[in-house]
Amino acid sequence: MTILITGAAGFIGYHTARQLLEQGVSVVGVDNFNNYYDPALKQARRTDLERVSKETGSSLTFEQVDIADTDTVMSHFKHVRPERVIHLAAQAGVRYSLENPLAYVQSNIVGFTNILEACRQNDVGHLCYASTSSVYGANREMPFSETHGVNHPVQFYAATKRANELMAHSYSHIYRLPTTGLRFFTVYGPWGRPDMAPWLFTKNIIDGVPIKVFNNGRHSRDFTYVEDIAEALIAVSEHPAAPDPDWNPEAPTPNSANAPFRIYNIGHGQPTALSDFIGEIERATGRQAEKILLPLQKGDVEDTYADTSALEALIGARAKTPLREGIEAFVDWYKDYHCQTMV
Repeated sequence: MTILITGAAGFIGYHTARQLLEQGVSVVGVDNFNNYYDPALKQARRTDLERVSKETGSSLTFEQVDIADTDTVMSHFKHVRPERVIHLAAQAGVRYSLENPLAYVQSNIVGFTNILEACRQNDVGHLCYASTSSVYGANREMPFSETHGVNHPVQFYAATKRANELMAHSYSHIYRLPTTGLRFFTVYGPWGRPDMAPWLFTKNIIDGVPIKVFNNGRHSRDFTYVEDIAEALIAVSEHPAAPDPDWNPEAPTPNSANAPFRIYNIGHGQPTALSDFIGEIERATGRQAEKILLPLQKGDVEDTYADTSALEALIGARAKTPLREGIEAFVDWYKDYHCQTMV
């Protein structure tokens, strides 16, 4: 079994690749190592994956590939011939999409088209790809269910991810390519991104710098530990999407089809107030945060809360890491990583 992971030097990609290597699975990783955030962190993740590969004896190959480069993607797939693909490469970040929407078109639209076409041409058995809880947009019905409407995105990042779900459905319908989209809910943990709240809060609290708390801290998120995300993602990849025998074209459901197409939420299934999340970082660092209270940011939603019952029915498991334990793991890693980079 060879699994190709795009974005393998990214946050979720790294954890997914590491778990697969520890299971003895051959992993082909690709990443473009762009400078959206410090490429040194991505290189450090790659180096750690190479360490795990040597320790476990599992096969790991890594290539620098831009998924928006059609010829390179097609050539690489033809050479590798993966049985499964876990597609995690994307231009991430809600707020950056307000500044540079064209980056999202190249990576999330052009790049995803290349991945779909490469999977089709090379008879990939299952494509799992990253979507996001942001697709729920202006929807206020909680918890968010895959059966809810998602036609009101409140920022461009979410719109590109919703487009990916629709694009995947078309390939599943026309070419019978099994595709499964995973809507991730606020992922956190070790090796996280510097532009995300856990890193920003932890850094400023340790450095004695005030933290920016938007919406006056009144919103909540379904924070999900990254190891739980990777574990669920791998389990889903082992269940290729199949046509839904109960799908009714007169009352269609948006998360399945008469094609091999599925969409699932991956979340903790328990929202946490932002103030409580900050409190756990304060406890883990042993320091109090100085807070600057600000209005809700453009493109943000007030709350997220995942209904994960469909995923649990598929894989027989749910996210299990308590927030306190996950925050402690992140803070410990953050301190250790920065100690090493300062040497």
